[in-house]
Amino acid sequence: MKGQSNGLKNSPASHPPQLSVTTSKEDDPERTELNPSRALSAGDDNSSELQKVAALDNADQPDRSTIQGRGALSRIVRLVVVLRDWANKSLREEEERPDSFLERFHGPELQTVTEGDGNAQGDQEKDGSKRKKKKWELFVVDPAGDWYYHWLLVIAVPVLYNWCLLVARACFSDLQRYYWIHWLVLDYVSDCIYIADIVIRLRTGFLEQGLLVRDPKKLRDNYITTLQFKLDILSILPTDLAYLAVGLHQPELRFNRLLHFSRMFEFFDRTETRTSYPNIFRISNLVLYILIIIHWNACIYYAISKAIGFGTDTWVYPNITNPEYGYLTREYVYCLYWSTVTLTTIGETPPPERDEEYLFVIVDFLIGVLIFATIVGNVGSMISNMNATRAEFQAKIDAIKHYMQFRKVSRHMEAKVIKWFDYLWTNKKAVDEREVLKNLPDKLRAEIAINVHLETLKKVRIFQDCEAGLLVELVLKLRPQVFSPGDYICRKGDIGKEMYIIKEGKLAVVADDGVTQYALLTSGSCFGEISILNIKGSKMGNRRTANIRSLGYSDLFCLSKDDLMEAVTEYPDAKRVLEERGREILIKEGLLDESVAAESAEGKDTEQKLERLESHLDTLHTRFARLLTEYNAAQLKLKQRITVLESRVKQYNQEEFFSDSSDSSLEEEEAKSKGQE
Repeated sequence: MKGQSNGLKNSPASHPPQLSVTTSKEDDPERTELNPSRALSAGDDNSSELQKVAALDNADQPDRSTIQGRGALSRIVRLVVVLRDWANKSLREEEERPDSFLERFHGPELQTVTEGDGNAQGDQEKDGSKRKKKKWELFVVDPAGDWYYHWLLVIAVPVLYNWCLLVARACFSDLQRYYWIHWLVLDYVSDCIYIADIVIRLRTGFLEQGLLVRDPKKLRDNYITTLQFKLDILSILPTDLAYLAVGLHQPELRFNRLLHFSRMFEFFDRTETRTSYPNIFRISNLVLYILIIIHWNACIYYAISKAIGFGTDTWVYPNITNPEYGYLTREYVYCLYWSTVTLTTIGETPPPERDEEYLFVIVDFLIGVLIFATIVGNVGSMISNMNATRAEFQAKIDAIKHYMQFRKVSRHMEAKVIKWFDYLWTNKKAVDEREVLKNLPDKLRAEIAINVHLETLKKVRIFQDCEAGLLVELVLKLRPQVFSPGDYICRKGDIGKEMYIIKEGKLAVVADDGVTQYALLTSGSCFGEISILNIKGSKMGNRRTANIRSLGYSDLFCLSKDDLMEAVTEYPDAKRVLEERGREILIKEGLLDESVAAESAEGKDTEQKLERLESHLDTLHTRFARLLTEYNAAQLKLKQRITVLESRVKQYNQEEFFSDSSDSSLEEEEAKSKGQE
């Protein structure tokens, strides 16, 4: 490649020979990647470097003749080093080089710059303590991020521990006494996690007008004003300080730790949203809830038996003085069995004898009925949801089978239809993508479609240089279609209403006999655009110019004429590329009347001139209207100023008249006064 050279430099014996590759900065990495005539591919790099190693070995042959074993080992080591460097370079290039097709669609990454970030950049010259403080102020947990989800998993473990073991330790005294050191360690580890969770909640962001809030005061106020903050504070109150007064074997003092339950439910909700197997998770979650209820019921049964007295009647737990029932494992297993049988109402237990026993059994039966109804309802709906796609697909097959039997369709056609349905189900193409994605906005739907069908769309020539807006419109208008072996996608002379893009499969351009093949179309090829573009001078008009037949099962994207014209109306460059490609094909096949095409080109030039003239006239009309408006405004202002001046002149004349009359009257009065004297 031009601007790229590989050089091999000899080094002293203490250093192994190194391969240096220099790449010119002027080379365009995208063009290098997309250029099919690239001089050096990954395989070429590998082979060239291996050849250089071999050449190096040949150059050193006289030195290695004396010690062949050492030379063979050095060759192996150098070969391994070269292969490792080449693999690392290839992986690094793949990581650093983004997909140009997706990059053009997505656009540049949005860089969010907050006020805190700017302050942090301006304070780089401050000391280390202030920088750490600033980083802490900027530490905000995104509730939609993976870190927050992983933290929910961490906090769910101590919550589940407290809900399962606190009640068991409070009821089964042997469990508390035998392992009290373990319980102390686990209790205070869970307390530390609770406190850390409160701190993280104070730094958990929330969305305001679509943006993540990072202001520490807002985050603190948002959490403190909630009910959960009060429950979290209650859950970490040091109630176990009462151990100093009543002893260590009173775990019921820590029952306030159960108030932190909301984090466990939040973890379950987010896991159900994130998992790829939501139905299995729902069933597992339901089983966990039922087991916790049965566990609590077993512990309460043992506590009631302890309060009444072991072995006092047939309903309570047997006397623990009996060796068969006096050890911890049997106590818990017996109570768990009794709780399971009672709540599920599928077995017989000794009848109660005391009033308090009757009340407890009544409550257990009511809870058991609710559990049974919950299990039946949830499991039934989950199974229905798991088989909903298959049931809907099978209903379509049954309806078509019933129709074909009613209309007495031939066996061959019936078998062909059934095989077509089998192909759809086997290859997971029975789902209607439009129906599944209809609730998403157009932008997300287009992005999903581009990612799912990326390999096909990258091969399509008309999509290579088209604008992102046109790409979105075209992708949203594509309709998937599946053709069986031997099906004609189009026949020569048919009126063209769609164009096709091959996603998967092979199609053949065949003669009129349907056997002779002229060309083979594979994934990424598109055809049918000539008949829907209405190219001037085409001898076929809007009719198909070739017979195209599916060799096997073929998956195609269909784009109708109306949809294509609607999309390219606002993108004349893309329309021009399609028309030029169509003209090339028509000229190659001798189906283009060049005189008509030239006349149409001249007509188009005239039309373009008329359009430009109309646009210029519109511009002149707009400017004249603007000038007329400005003239009217200026004339109005001038009239207003003249009116103001006239009023001022009149006022000035009146003032002079009154001043002259007053002066004359004063002179007359002075003359009269002098005559009287």
